[in-house]
Amino acid sequence: MEFKRLIAATLLLGTAAGLTGCGSGEPSSSMADNPFVASAKSGNVKQPKYVFMFIGDGMSYPQFQTASDYLGAIADKDYRKALPSTDKATRNGAVLDGPKKLSFMDFNTVGTAVTYDSCSFAPDSASTATSISTGHKTYSGMINVDETGTKSYETIAEKLRDQKGWEIGVISSVNLNHATPAAFYAHQASRNNYYEIGLEMIDSGFNYFAGGGLKKVTGSDKDKESLYDLASKAGYTVHFTQKEAEAVKASDDKVILIDEHLADSDAMNYDLDRKEGQWALADYVSKGIEVLDNPKGFFMMCEGGKIDWACHANDAGSAVSDTLALSDAVQVAVDFAKKHPDETLILVTGDHETGGLSIGFAGTDYDTYLDNLTNQKISYAQFDEQYVEKYKANKTPFEQAMKDVEKLFGLKMSGDKGDQMVLTPYEQDRLRTAYQLAVTNDKVELNQEQQVLYGTYNPFSVTVTHILNNKAGVDFTSYSHTGLPVAVFADGSGSETFGGFYDNTEIYTRLANLLQVK
Repeated sequence: MEFKRLIAATLLLGTAAGLTGCGSGEPSSSMADNPFVASAKSGNVKQPKYVFMFIGDGMSYPQFQTASDYLGAIADKDYRKALPSTDKATRNGAVLDGPKKLSFMDFNTVGTAVTYDSCSFAPDSASTATSISTGHKTYSGMINVDETGTKSYETIAEKLRDQKGWEIGVISSVNLNHATPAAFYAHQASRNNYYEIGLEMIDSGFNYFAGGGLKKVTGSDKDKESLYDLASKAGYTVHFTQKEAEAVKASDDKVILIDEHLADSDAMNYDLDRKEGQWALADYVSKGIEVLDNPKGFFMMCEGGKIDWACHANDAGSAVSDTLALSDAVQVAVDFAKKHPDETLILVTGDHETGGLSIGFAGTDYDTYLDNLTNQKISYAQFDEQYVEKYKANKTPFEQAMKDVEKLFGLKMSGDKGDQMVLTPYEQDRLRTAYQLAVTNDKVELNQEQQVLYGTYNPFSVTVTHILNNKAGVDFTSYSHTGLPVAVFADGSGSETFGGFYDNTEIYTRLANLLQVK
């Protein structure tokens, strides 16, 4: 089976690392025992000159495997026709074909990285991205500084810029001064120092930034000069429309592309909400290659940031959609590598897992129905903004709101017997209770049970996605991050360096040794 092949590839090179001590802030030293790393240090492994690093924020094994299984489910029409019967004898001999691989699931090497940071086994994006970018542990919430906040760490991107003269690109579907992209150019004791991070972004001199808009553009008090104006003064060309982005040429240098169709918190839309013809993450990777391509080499980091946001909200449909969008972006790099087969390295990993996603749900036993997620037409965020806010303002009756839920999520108050999308009395009661709480005008303090049920999200929308998730046979355990390890997929020149089971700091160490930066 494909899953067994994946695990075998992961373990093939053995456990290469002992974990670094919590709070040590030092890169792992266990690399010396890895023969591929020793070869990289001695120059026996061919160095790439084009390096792509894709980070699925919040993406671990459950996220990409759910997306892969989902593709298999929607393609496997014969098997689907035999469901939802749980009686094997009535399935007419239909056999499950299995998952469909994402663009990176055939990569040459697969490793696994542990993600804990200096204060938790369930770390945050700032500290884990710091580990990947610099090889150092730190506290959650800190970017490229030690636990005291006084010592800064140089990033792999900065070293490649300064030591090798490479051009650098940073792409994210969320804000460009958010934690993960910031971890490649900024050094801050708090990830919330958005204005200061923006100043470091401008000072970096990196050649290409693209994706979501900047947060706190004029600072917390809105009394400082706009980061966009400062970027223009520093020699960046800042574009805010897709037409302008399309016109950017290879000869352009120091470019910032802000997506024209920004959504929640000035991030790019969830891919589920993206309209036909609007740029996706893959388009920004394509344009980035055009801008960065040069004889010396380039490094590009691309973050699928809204995988994390969707999993925080327990929105499996949006998480799958954005994971597939990241896979499409990786495919652009794969196509580039075909033209430069001996000069390109592609890495795909996650910073941590979000949500405790599981393939399997207590209410569906051993069965999954992942193609039920095709009923979802909108993200939780857009449902909140476009619908739930109006329900509250207009005092919309529950039954009327449920007509929208049927249209947008496929959940029905009534229907034919055997229709999986028909809500049970228990599910209807859950939705009715959540709806009344959601449309209450007075701010209601949630009790402990409600906090566990809804987290910080709108009770109605999160209950809608919970029920749809469960009808698909998936579930979440948390609204926060978890301590699961993440996969490290590697392909191309030097990819064999990244096999084994190791600490996430070694992603940096192995890459730095391979590229021979000090």
